[in-house]
Amino acid sequence: MTGVYKAILFDLDGTLADTAPDLAAAVNRMRIDRGLPALPVEELRPMASHGARGLLQIGFGTAPRDPGYEAMRDEFLHNYAQNICVHTQLFPGVDQVLGYLDRHAVPWGIVTNKIARLTLALLDAMRLPSQPACVVSGDTTANPKPAPDPLLHAAAMIGVAPAQCLYVGDDLRDMQSAQSAGMGAAAAAYGYCGRQEPRSWGAHYVIEQPEQLLDLGLV
Repeated sequence: MTGVYKAILFDLDGTLADTAPDLAAAVNRMRIDRGLPALPVEELRPMASHGARGLLQIGFGTAPRDPGYEAMRDEFLHNYAQNICVHTQLFPGVDQVLGYLDRHAVPWGIVTNKIARLTLALLDAMRLPSQPACVVSGDTTANPKPAPDPLLHAAAMIGVAPAQCLYVGDDLRDMQSAQSAGMGAAAAAYGYCGRQEPRSWGAHYVIEQPEQLLDLGLV
């Protein structure tokens, strides 16, 4: 192996998989049930990586501190769990990257802030072309991203030093987590990215498509 890193860890929503259509459907079901029109997926997409918090903010203008937020979050998660993989699919090029990693015996894993029961249900429904060496969810460690804890836990699981791992994600907190963990940080500009410019995140690399991980000789 001649690349810079010995393992790659990926965020899930907005990095490995385009989950926005199914996440948008969950919040739009809530709007329709309340007599409101559905919002276009493209309006909801930028905040899809922020899960219930981001999507409920756009869909209803509600935040975690607001009365009734917990009940709305539970309703959203129920809706999403019921239809977790209707339109979700891997981003174009991810198949090729995972195939390369497998052929070259480079371990790869998933580190997401999605809670474990939804993470595992989604991965089971998607039937990935290969299996990750580790899966770390938002409730696996005491502190989720942007804390370094999930990434350090993943590195320990696969037996690769953090400095030899690259983390790929589509949100500022992904880059903060990677940098705090002492890992390489690659911003997935093709992902959701909130309403921010990925080049402002201080990442070591910014990739416009998954295959750039290979083009840059990182693995």
